[in-house]
Amino acid sequence: MKKNSTSQQRSKTGRKGPMTIGMDLGDKTSRYCQLDGSGEMVQEGSVATTKKGMTQVFGAMGRCRIAIEVGTHSPWVSRLLKSLGHEVIVANARQVKRISASSRKDDRLDAQTLARLARIDPQLLRPIRHRSEKAQQPDEDSGTGDAGGYANEPGKRSAWNDQGRRRTIAGMRLSSSLSAPLLR
Repeated sequence: MKKNSTSQQRSKTGRKGPMTIGMDLGDKTSRYCQLDGSGEMVQEGSVATTKKGMTQVFGAMGRCRIAIEVGTHSPWVSRLLKSLGHEVIVANARQVKRISASSRKDDRLDAQTLARLARIDPQLLRPIRHRSEKAQQPDEDSGTGDAGGYANEPGKRSAWNDQGRRRTIAGMRLSSSLSAPLLR
């Protein structure tokens, strides 16, 4: 659902400075807010949280700064957006009181807040760096990885155990012996 009024389309063509996007990642869909260099909202919308959806929306854009919250999907989304040529900031939302302590939890408002903070000063987002994709893969020889499924596979939901609890934590597969005490 993109909002494109005539005034927003005009500001798109006459945009000032670099573009900044804030995106609140969800399991199925993600909300985003795009600001021009002067802080004017250019576009809001939602995108499927899949490789295909992200590539369709953000692959067609010129280079811009994109802020996302750290979470289940942030490792693969940040790698994908970087591969499309964007600057990506992964925000540690727990350290950003404006998001974590907000009484108005709303994906649209979170996306706007991420965009505004990233435009003004990215350090306000307390950015983190994900480990490489290879470092997040389980070691086949270590015996880990028997829990099945990755929480951070593009567009895939996490694996669930028979009690309906996630068998993955922060995008890492855990062995049954390690995950049992954590998931009680």
